[in-house]
Amino acid sequence: MLVGLNGLAIYIARAELSKLWLVAVLGFGIALSFATERLVPYESSWNAPHDDVARDWLHFSVNEVSNIISVAALPVLAGLRRFGDRWPHEWPFASQMLAAVIVFDFGITMTHWASHRLPVLWRLHAVHHSVKRFYGFNGMMKHPLHQTVEMTVAILPLLLLGLPQPVAAALATITAVQLLMQHSNVDYRVGQLRYILALNEGHRFHHLKWGGVGDVNFGLFTNLWDHLLGTWSFDPKRRFTSDDIGIGKEPNFPSGYMAQLLTPFQKRDL
Repeated sequence: MLVGLNGLAIYIARAELSKLWLVAVLGFGIALSFATERLVPYESSWNAPHDDVARDWLHFSVNEVSNIISVAALPVLAGLRRFGDRWPHEWPFASQMLAAVIVFDFGITMTHWASHRLPVLWRLHAVHHSVKRFYGFNGMMKHPLHQTVEMTVAILPLLLLGLPQPVAAALATITAVQLLMQHSNVDYRVGQLRYILALNEGHRFHHLKWGGVGDVNFGLFTNLWDHLLGTWSFDPKRRFTSDDIGIGKEPNFPSGYMAQLLTPFQKRDL
């Protein structure tokens, strides 16, 4: 998925083929993720539904449709720029993608970090941490308002630079693939690359439910910014179960889709 699906998505975007091919790549990625979780699970019990299947599909559908709309709106947004196009169009497409990922990852990491410290953002971000199991679709489980804030902070610098639509389309696709891999219930390991790539081995620590312990490993694509922030943490001997993840202070956080949309606006202890 990291090399094959992402590489295919980048090729499709670079060749400016129909965006439906990118949808197909993502669909195949979801199917591959679910199949692999059953073949080599990290925790077998996480493959069983926890009364969350319909809810997670709703989160995925709403958030991915908003991503597609955002990419489609890029030509309009480009017309609103007033200070010219500063994007390095002359660079090889792969280099443009790498630059976009690094800038995008910085915005996501900093918003994620702030979401654990600012109550107004935590109210929205808590939806993502309320899970009872750790599997691929957890990455798509976000309050739409939090996703809007996160994406705006991450994508705005790129838009101001003149982000081309093909790069944006590839970035949207590989972001979804990355979220699948980062939250995957697959017992895979990447060796020393775990210190560079923000994959599931390290991200499980971010979902620890005890206060302060889970304030680590905020990166989406890389751990670069976590190392600089001093928020990277990893223990190769640590093993996780459902008892370790969730929100310690809010064990009864609502599990229904509409309830999760409304809960951030209701009075509760944080």
